[in-house]
Amino acid sequence: MSDHAPIEVDLAKSYRLLNHGPTVLVSSAHAGRQNVMAAAWAMPLDFAPPKMLVIIDKSTLTRELIEASGEFVLNVPSRALAQATLAAGSSSGRDGDKFSTTGLKHFPASKVGAPLVEGCLAWLECKVIPEPHNQQTYDMFIGEVVAAHADPRVFQDGHWQFDDEPLNRSIHYIAGGTFFATGEAFEVAKK
Repeated sequence: MSDHAPIEVDLAKSYRLLNHGPTVLVSSAHAGRQNVMAAAWAMPLDFAPPKMLVIIDKSTLTRELIEASGEFVLNVPSRALAQATLAAGSSSGRDGDKFSTTGLKHFPASKVGAPLVEGCLAWLECKVIPEPHNQQTYDMFIGEVVAAHADPRVFQDGHWQFDDEPLNRSIHYIAGGTFFATGEAFEVAKK
């Protein structure tokens, strides 16, 4: 684990960890197997209880493990993990251990069997809410957030606090190996 132990995030505020649209690393595990993949299509879905949505293709090992275990973790990688995130999204876990091949490290989650990816900015531990039609037709998985954590350097008091260090910012995948990093925050006063 990193030098900065994750802090718990109030579940009522957990949607804020994905509300800004970052690329995520989806980790999964079942029966002694584990995997990690990148997903650009993940988002908050509901507040109470908090729910997240992620698209996971039928052909992936991650999908197989999630369907077997009924749980997954949405990990929010930092810019420092962009290369490993691209690698996790460009290969199959069926061809070998992606944690080893990407250099990603992990540590145990608090409520689910899927691991948390080290070096991330936030982690959302989720239990699948079965929606067979959506899963089969649209590859869409809905997860109820059962635990949420964040790096205290960048998420405090229920809000992102991105600092001037670009490696501490979340990433957003565009295409062809191109990412954007979360930019400068600004506020607009209500009129």
